[in-house]
Amino acid sequence: MATLSAPIVSGLKSSRQRGHSAMDFKSATTGVAAKAMRNELNKMVSELKEPAHKKIFDAQMQSFFNLFNRYLLERAKSEKLDWDSVKSPTEEMVVPYANLKEEVDVSILNKIAVLKLNGGLGTTMGMGGLPKSALEVRDGMTFLDLSHLNEQYKVNVPFILMNSFNTDEDTQRIIQKYANHNIQILTFNQSRHPRINKDSLLPVARSAISDKSQWYPPGHGDIFDALSDSGLLDKLIEAGKEYIFVSNVDNLGADVDLKILGHLVESQTEFLMELTDKTKADVKGGTIIDYRGHVRLLEIAQVPKEHVEDFKSVRKFKYFNTNSVYISLPAIKRIMDEEDGFELDIIVNNKSMDDGTPVIQLETAVGAAIKHFKNAHGVNVPRSRFLPVKSCSDLLLVTSDLYSLEHGKLVMNPARMFNQTPVVKLGDTFKKIGNFQKRFGSIPNILELDHLTVSGDVWFGKNITLRGTVIIVANEGNKIDLPDGSILENKLVSGNVSIIDH
Repeated sequence: MATLSAPIVSGLKSSRQRGHSAMDFKSATTGVAAKAMRNELNKMVSELKEPAHKKIFDAQMQSFFNLFNRYLLERAKSEKLDWDSVKSPTEEMVVPYANLKEEVDVSILNKIAVLKLNGGLGTTMGMGGLPKSALEVRDGMTFLDLSHLNEQYKVNVPFILMNSFNTDEDTQRIIQKYANHNIQILTFNQSRHPRINKDSLLPVARSAISDKSQWYPPGHGDIFDALSDSGLLDKLIEAGKEYIFVSNVDNLGADVDLKILGHLVESQTEFLMELTDKTKADVKGGTIIDYRGHVRLLEIAQVPKEHVEDFKSVRKFKYFNTNSVYISLPAIKRIMDEEDGFELDIIVNNKSMDDGTPVIQLETAVGAAIKHFKNAHGVNVPRSRFLPVKSCSDLLLVTSDLYSLEHGKLVMNPARMFNQTPVVKLGDTFKKIGNFQKRFGSIPNILELDHLTVSGDVWFGKNITLRGTVIIVANEGNKIDLPDGSILENKLVSGNVSIIDH
């Protein structure tokens, strides 16, 4: 029977050997919780009979148990981030994109593979159980269509999708249409971890085949375990690949940049993170910091409550992590095999089951791995390399005349006078993709738009032009129909459909 290693709790004893100190109590509680969790996981592993499935599940449960055990240890120690040691990154930690060499040998593309993080569903946009990558974002194409690296440079760069148990089945159907394309698509699944009952600290799932709702994908920091456990890490290295470019599947600005790849190779860097200038819309996103002389990623969930406003400061932390990273594959192999793997900062995500049961999800972020690699640093890239589609407000931007499609990549229309992207805030009536599509006769012309806010029961006709700042508010019980061909420039449209200059 496959078993999991015993918890390590020896480091928790108080330096003063008092019989019933608070630390002794925490140590004992931690040991009990770890042992109980280990027994439950071993039971689930033992119930599986098919050897290949059992091996994979056992590896995933071992990774989960290591994460859970570390969570218990950190909770017992009550160690918090030392805010006084959190500094803005040094100049050496962030390289300006403009300083990178222009001339790069295209042949270095043969050394890289592209990996898209494809674990998320489009639930918040009303896509039901479909993966986000199934969304049509431009001219009938999905996120997966917008990858033309091989065609543009006549190379053979593998395209890899890290799916979750939520997205794998539908993704396999979607990628069938690329069978005759000049692209090698590989897929593998990230781990699935059992949700933890917040009160009992035991897994909600009681067997390996328990309902999907009792499991969760443990964040994109799981990429290292998943790559290794799937055997794909070794296969890529054997195929002569030295680097991997990792990004979110819904970031339409993320592709392999030759200048950045050239810098990665020339500087012998093992890990590069793309950073862009932080705006007010990004204040809750992760940022790069100098922590006691070392480069680290800091997420808002790690920040003490009394320092959250400091974290949001654009002046102190002016960079935002786009979650696009370049990583050395041999370095991943070395850390996994010779340096006892990755110890990524744990993000505790509190959730509730459908029946109201409070649960904990222990997650990690790929960017947190920056502390493990040699010569790791960030590159401050143009905002155009961060073009996420997280909501229908984002979808309005990328489907508009603000962008055009060149070589499979969205680029900002050169006719726009300002490089900044307009701020678009669509209300709840536009939240789901079905409603969004019904309420627009056609996507408005927004080339000269600065700000758009829409709230309430609002309907757009065809060939509408929006310029400057436009605010459209239909109060409860009212409906606003904007006729075909309307031109709104610096207007406030209220519930009585009066148009007022402002």
